[in-house]
Amino acid sequence: MLRVYFTAEDLARVRVASGPDYLWEISNSVQTLRRRDGARVFGEWRRWARPRLSDSCQLLSPLLPPRGSSPDFLTPTLGDCPTLQAAVDTLVRTPPPRLRADLTRVAAARPLPGWTDSLAGGDGEVLRRLGQALRTYHREALAPFWQRVHAHIDADRMVRTRALLDGAVDGLLGSLGPHFRWRPPVLEVDYPVEHQLRLDGRGLTLQPSFFCWPTPITLADGALPPVLVYPIEHAVDWARPLAPDSPDGGALGPLIGHTRAEVLRATRTGASTVELARLLSVTHPAISQHVKVLRAAGLVTTVRGAGRSLHVATAEGRALVRGCERGAAARPDAPGAR
Repeated sequence: MLRVYFTAEDLARVRVASGPDYLWEISNSVQTLRRRDGARVFGEWRRWARPRLSDSCQLLSPLLPPRGSSPDFLTPTLGDCPTLQAAVDTLVRTPPPRLRADLTRVAAARPLPGWTDSLAGGDGEVLRRLGQALRTYHREALAPFWQRVHAHIDADRMVRTRALLDGAVDGLLGSLGPHFRWRPPVLEVDYPVEHQLRLDGRGLTLQPSFFCWPTPITLADGALPPVLVYPIEHAVDWARPLAPDSPDGGALGPLIGHTRAEVLRATRTGASTVELARLLSVTHPAISQHVKVLRAAGLVTTVRGAGRSLHVATAEGRALVRGCERGAAARPDAPGAR
C-alpha cells in the first residue's frame, strides 16, 4: 500500500501532466513487455515488438525488471519535456551521487551486472550507451504507436478535467480508478510494497501512462519532486497493425459528410455518445457508427469509465478540423470573408 499525505497547500498544487512522459513510457513498457499478465491489453503489442528489438535494448533489462524496483534516475523530473532527445540528455547528465544512490538501493534487492559499477561512477561512455539504448528502444517499440499513446493520454486528461470541474480536487483524486481510495487527507494507492509519500506543500504531479501496468508507480526517493504515475484505459484495438499507406493505419476514404464533420468538431473538447446525440439531434446508433469511422481513421479515440464512453479527437483530428476551418475562412464566399 502507498499512502500519499496531503496538506491544504498540496491540494492547491495538484496537476495532471500535459502529455506522455517519454522516459516513463519507455521504463513502464520495458517492464510490461517482459510480463505475462495483461495479455488482453498488451498481448498483440508484445508479439509485434519482441522480435523487432535490437541487441542494444538488452542494456535496459537489468535496470527494469518485470517486477521490483528500478532506479529513479531513469525517470527524471522533466516538466513538459518536448522531445525524446531532451529527455535523454537530461538523463545522461545525472550527477554521479544520484546514480550511485539509486543503483546501491536496487543492488540491495537483486544482483546487477558488473557494468553498472561504471554507471554508478558516472562513466560517460556507459551513460552514452544507455542513452542510445533508450532512443533505439523508443524507435523500435514505441514510435510506431506514439500517436495512439498520445491520443489515449489526451483522452484521459479530458476525463480528469471533467472530474475536476464537477468535483474540484476531491473529484479529481476520486476519479483515478479502482487502485485509488481518497480518504482526506490521505490518498491510498494499491502498491506492491508499503510506502509513504509526504508531499509537505510541494504538490503532486499526476502522470497518466499508457504502459503503466498493473498498478500505479511513484519514485522510491520521497525527497524528489512528487509524481504519481497511473495506468489509463485502453481502446481494445489500440495495437492493431499499422497500414503501410497511412501514418497511423487510418482509412480516410469514408470520412465524408456534414454530420461526421460535426461529430469530429464536438470531440475536440471530449463528448460522450449521449452528449453527441443530444447536440446533433442524431440517434445513438448513428453516433456510434460515425465515431467508429472516425476512430478507424485515427481521428478520434474512445476511453471508457464510470459506465460511459468519452470520445476525444486526436491531434490529427484536431489538425484536420483546423485545416478545414482555415480553408473555409479563406474562401471569398465564406461567412465573414472580405
